[in-house]
Amino acid sequence: MATSVPAGGRCGYFVEKKRRFCRMVAASGKRFCGEHAAAAEEENARKRILCPLDPKHTVYEDQLAKHLKKCNSREKPKPDFFIQDINAGLKDETELPEILVPLSSLSEEQLENLIKKLRKASEGLNSTLPDRIMSHPALHDALNDPKNGDSATKHLKQQASILGNIEKLKLLGPRRCFVEFGAGKGKLSHWVDIALKDAENVHFILVEKGTTRFKVDGKHRKKNSVFERLQIDIQHLCLNKISVLREGTLPVVGIGKHLCGVATDLALRCLLETCAVHHEERHGEPMAKRVKNSETERESHTVAREGCDNSAPEMQSPVAGIVLALCCHHRCDWRHYVGQEHFRALGLGATEFHYFQRMSSWATCGMRKTVGSSNTTPRRQEQEQEREDEGEEHEIGGCRATDDSDGLLGLLSVEEKKKIGHLCKLLIDHGRTQYLQQKGFSPALQYYTDPLVSLENVLLTALPNPFSPPETIV
Repeated sequence: MATSVPAGGRCGYFVEKKRRFCRMVAASGKRFCGEHAAAAEEENARKRILCPLDPKHTVYEDQLAKHLKKCNSREKPKPDFFIQDINAGLKDETELPEILVPLSSLSEEQLENLIKKLRKASEGLNSTLPDRIMSHPALHDALNDPKNGDSATKHLKQQASILGNIEKLKLLGPRRCFVEFGAGKGKLSHWVDIALKDAENVHFILVEKGTTRFKVDGKHRKKNSVFERLQIDIQHLCLNKISVLREGTLPVVGIGKHLCGVATDLALRCLLETCAVHHEERHGEPMAKRVKNSETERESHTVAREGCDNSAPEMQSPVAGIVLALCCHHRCDWRHYVGQEHFRALGLGATEFHYFQRMSSWATCGMRKTVGSSNTTPRRQEQEQEREDEGEEHEIGGCRATDDSDGLLGLLSVEEKKKIGHLCKLLIDHGRTQYLQQKGFSPALQYYTDPLVSLENVLLTALPNPFSPPETIV
């Protein structure tokens, strides 16, 4: 309820939009707070201006220089592991397509030609991936907690299956560095740590470009494992500049749950190009040729091969394995895509890729109930909005891509669009598996969770070539 006078010691500025007085504390002897002091020229002749770093707040004009040095929005010094665009990929701007029209603006003939190209390029690809829906004892109690809601249960099922696949690939063990890309709250690393129990010398690096609420990594106090969070875009991350990886004594395991579109390609480059190149530079020879001459080095690579073929060559990539749950192909970008060479070999380029990644959203969009449906309570709507604000909309069974194909509804049925969307996803992912093969890895694609849990249910795994993951799909 609005009051006719401000509270004692509070600012006397009336905020029309909120229909109440400002609640900021005014300085002793002053009527207004610093933000609203300009509203009373008789009390304060100094002029306040918008901060050039963040126009959401103001500053006294005569104190601007001093403010810019301490403003929270100022650019912070870059850490050693920040190298501009190190994982960006394409450098030649001439290879990028010109401004392209949306799908809804394509003619029927243009759309048919795109679909023909898609089907021709996908010939021979197995569109039915194997099911690798697994679980892990570490999550048994959490999965059976009666307090869980639907959303929590879906997240736990996905995390349990990813953890089960990590263990099946024999990547779950001591003396490793797990790098979680797109870590968010850090839940996946949390469960890996729980599963490892008292395993020795385990390091977790959680990579997330945005600020995240309710992080769980800060709660871990185990003496045998260390959690390190990096707030950085994967595009600029050089793993070998991080102290724990600088010496190369810990095999790296790259993991991620719902790594959106382009982030998957950036993560693969970060692991297989940046990491490998800097490893070679550090030791002076390529990994495949360098001869080990110390017991410590021999042990580190023996650990990476635990449970695998003992006849494999000693020298391996510093990356022991990759387990990434894929997501949001409509957010891919040709500039960063690792499968460019594969697309070119099929007679495709940036233009086709642009439309294929847009059509990939047909596989999932519109498949979940709208937030405003009649059986959705206001509280439920609020909870869904909170999850979307935290960037988790793709984890609750859909995506927020703008489906700009309304004009095509008369040409394609819903089922046809869904099949085409899945084919686009498969082709994009196949380009990634080809890239992994070129880098000396054995990749596999599999379904790791039921589509009722998440429509984004494909897991990409890879192990260095001497290892053979079960039923590799290429």
